[in-house]
Order: sequence, then structure tokens, then C-alpha cells
Amino acid sequence: MGELRFDGRVAIVTGAGRGLGRAHALELARRGAKVVVNDLGAAVDGSGGSSEAAETVVAEIEAMGGEAIANGSSVTDRAGVKRLVQDALDAFGRIDILVNNAGILRDKSFGKMTLDDFDAVLAVHLTGAAYCTHAVWPVMKEQKYGRIVLTSSSTGLYGNFGQANYGAAKLGLVGLMNTLKIEGAKDDIRVNTIVPIAATRMTEPLFPPELLAVFRPELVSPAVAFLVHENAPTGMILCAGGGHFARAAIVESVGVTLGEDVRAEDIAARWDAIADMTDASAFAQGAEQTQKFAEAAMRERRR
Repeated sequence: MGELRFDGRVAIVTGAGRGLGRAHALELARRGAKVVVNDLGAAVDGSGGSSEAAETVVAEIEAMGGEAIANGSSVTDRAGVKRLVQDALDAFGRIDILVNNAGILRDKSFGKMTLDDFDAVLAVHLTGAAYCTHAVWPVMKEQKYGRIVLTSSSTGLYGNFGQANYGAAKLGLVGLMNTLKIEGAKDDIRVNTIVPIAATRMTEPLFPPELLAVFRPELVSPAVAFLVHENAPTGMILCAGGGHFARAAIVESVGVTLGEDVRAEDIAARWDAIADMTDASAFAQGAEQTQKFAEAAMRERRR
């Protein structure tokens, strides 16, 4: 296969001043994309702000012969997101790619977490991604082309102590993708989710020293480049870290039909069969699961 190029394409990468976002911006620029480097320049918990980080990445891209501009809007500010999109259009005339990467952490066990900390994390990861995606959506629809990546986490897929806010936001992004992949299909807007494992400001305290070099952010960025290329799939959850890649999926067991006279005791008695994931399947949309249940119920009625 030939090199995956992005010549003539314009990409917005949020949270691109450091870590994963910076690596994604540099990777896309190396492959020919014009990049809008968005970063508020805040601390890990979302406080503060500075344009220095984004401008440094722009300088790196320009040094390699690429084109880029910096934008310091917060993804939680609707007016700021509108400026982000307008800056991209003013500078480059189109928007082909959006990588939703911006994020913060406010970790605490759920009982000790304030609701302000819960709201703040959802606002950046989930609502912020929705704001940015909503802002580029009409541009991509008019172009009949768009590639969008949402950034989830193993915490969203599987859970992690002290990250109820983060996990809720991150799995919410998978739900957002699952609908957008359907709504965007007719206009060739493909939407995918990356689940990165990388040593960044947000995660470095979690890794032993020997893994810091293994989980370099730049080892995730090839997966992002694949997911935003013109030949990308859609509706995929791609996990990436340390050079290893795997697809994750929400799947459902075959299940058991217990009839309309079912009692809680019947479910308890058949729980092992209900929970058996042998021959589990994934659905392309919610209506397919509804059809499965309808067919099972009607079969039972006809017996």
C-alpha cells in the first residue's frame, strides 16, 4: 500500500499543544495536511491558559515545511468554537478533518468527587467534542466529505478507580460516534473513535518509568492518521499504544427468551445462559437490536 497522504486536506486538532494532540498534528502535517493547532494552554485540571503551547507546535510544523495556524479557543465555549472553525476557513478555505483530543482530569473517588468536578470533565471531553463536531458538521456536509475522530479511553470502555467523571464522558463519546456514523454516511462523513494508551501530562503518574518510553504519544498518531484518511472505515473503536493496535466493540450475547410470564426468579435461574458471550454479535445500529428482540418475542408467541 502506498503512503497515506493528506495533501490539500485541512485538519483541526484540539488540545494539540502537547502530548497526543501535538503528536497527531505533527503526523498529519508530515503527511501533507494543513493544520489548525487548537489549544487553550491550560493545566491538566483545566485551569489557566496560554497560547504558547499551540504556537510552539505551529512553529514545529512550519520548520518542517508545513502550513499551520494556532487557535486558543476553549472547546467548552460555543463562541470560541465558532471562532476556531472560522479561523480554519479563513486561513485554508475548508475543513476536512477534526480530531477531538482536548481533555482534562479531575480524579477522585466518586464519593469524594464534587459535582463541579464531574461537570467540568464532561464539559471538556464530551460536550466540547460535541460542540466542535457540531460546528464543522455543516461545512463537511456541504463539501460532501469529512473525517472525524473522537478520543475515548479504556476507562470509558472498562472502568478505572477514581475516574467516574472521565469514564462517563469517554463512553459517551462512543455513543456519539454510533449515531454520527449513521447520520454522516450519506455525505461521506466518517466518524471513528481512538482509544489511546500514551504517556502524557495526564497519564505519566500512572506509568512505571520503564513504560514511559514504550507508550510514546507518537505511536498512537499513525492510528489517528488511518482513521481520518479518505479510505478510512467508519464507526470503529481503535485502541492504540506502544505499537500495538486492536479493535474494541460493544457486543451482545445471543440471549434467552423467557416469555411474557417471566419472573425475576426465571432470569436468575437462566443467568449463566443469558450472560454466555459465545457467538456474541455487534450491531450497526440500535434498530438491529430491537429487531432481534422483536423476532425472539414473536417466535415465543407462535410456540
